[in-house]
Amino acid sequence: MSEGKLISFLAIDLGASSGRAMLGRIQHNRLVLEEIHRFANPMIEVNNRVYWDLFYLYNQILISLRETKQRGHQIVSIGIDTWGVDFVCFGADGEPLRSPYCYRDSRTQGAPERFFTKIPQEKVYEKTGIQIMNFNSLFQLNTMLEDNTPIYPLIDKILFMPDALSYLLSGTMVTEYTIASTSQMIDPRRKDFDIELLQAASLSKDQFAPIVFSGTVIGTISPQVQRLTDQGNISVVAVAGHDTASAVLAVPADNEHFAYLSSGTWSLMGIESDEPVINEETYRLNFTNEGGADGSIRLLKNICGMWLIEQCKKEWDLKKPVTYEEIVKAAENAIPFQCFINPDAPCFASPVSMIEAIRKYCRQTGQFVPDTIGEIARCIYESLALRYKQVLLHLQELASFPIEKLHIIGGGSKNNMLNTFTANAIGHPVLAGPSEATAIGNLLMQAKAAGVITEKDTMRQLVRNSVELDIFTPSNTEAWHIPYQRYLEVFRNIE
Repeated sequence: MSEGKLISFLAIDLGASSGRAMLGRIQHNRLVLEEIHRFANPMIEVNNRVYWDLFYLYNQILISLRETKQRGHQIVSIGIDTWGVDFVCFGADGEPLRSPYCYRDSRTQGAPERFFTKIPQEKVYEKTGIQIMNFNSLFQLNTMLEDNTPIYPLIDKILFMPDALSYLLSGTMVTEYTIASTSQMIDPRRKDFDIELLQAASLSKDQFAPIVFSGTVIGTISPQVQRLTDQGNISVVAVAGHDTASAVLAVPADNEHFAYLSSGTWSLMGIESDEPVINEETYRLNFTNEGGADGSIRLLKNICGMWLIEQCKKEWDLKKPVTYEEIVKAAENAIPFQCFINPDAPCFASPVSMIEAIRKYCRQTGQFVPDTIGEIARCIYESLALRYKQVLLHLQELASFPIEKLHIIGGGSKNNMLNTFTANAIGHPVLAGPSEATAIGNLLMQAKAAGVITEKDTMRQLVRNSVELDIFTPSNTEAWHIPYQRYLEVFRNIE
């Protein structure tokens, strides 16, 4: 890694509830970060449908570019990462045909089963290695076909969310591999679209832009964007467009004997693999094989994460505003191991009332029914820790190496109580941080595109130099054995 003249990059990291713009530069073998702009990313409900506001997000990126300039920073490139599966449909004139649907929209309930009348479930999984989830892009598109959505015959190009926003900035359409790999339309062995799956949804490969891999320079911001932001001719880089792929790149590991947990609205637990792992066991356990920033495979499991707490907090706030710190404190003071839920049960996907959904689950499974903030939050945090244990045990069966530690990255890495619970439940050390792993991974791929840094090991050494990790050593693990057995008894197997 050559330092030379200091070069700055701008990462746009869009999560399913908020977005941020982070400036990064490499200085003295450390990555120096500066938050430029932070904003909400609300789901928009209209006529019983749930959408994302594409142009609002585009405008927030323009605001970020303007603010970067006003602070006197000179950047060489910008990169965008987002959540997976969602996409924008464009017409032949290059304009969006409608606002993109949000993956939490209810129209895809039962969508996988409907698609499996065309191609059996086992064959779909064997082709893609992607876990079956009702909102995967393939099932969203097939639902649009079945619903006779008026725009479907007019679709010229389908761009996944980070690619659509990069197109609005640069005027160039691409399909970045890591984000496309979440769609259930990609063959992970060939790293290309599966034609049979596309044809089953009445689509063709021509309706997608060319596939590029992380670290590819797409182009430069358009003259209009330059005028609107007072920026120069900066590059637009296809970083690892899937936020989890960016986050995993920033895991500060010093060897391969680890699992990672990207903790946010979703919790994604997995390992890195050189090749796809697609067999009867991964099919039975519904594990997914997604693309990594370096061309590797992220063998992982999607777990419902802070979504549970976020939705409860919205209800509590209606009565009396409460902070996340107060929620954790209330959970700490609650009696342990009173009740458990399966965080991934369908009833928690998008309930009218998350609090009532949790209480109903406990009631129906013959458990103590939580009522207070502390009781409900403790139930969620303990259940998440036990779900992490369950998935980690499955990962160890699938991994070709011993898993010696768990790296927790993302916003959830700052929850010390949950980190402690997790270390005690799994019986392995937990290393927490960095909290801004996704933005860091985004910045690292831009640095690679600029020729500043090349190897993944060097990138991870740079992260270790740049952040201070919190280490949680397991203690009193025996106290979690009986609760884990009780958790398994009330676990509704949806895998």
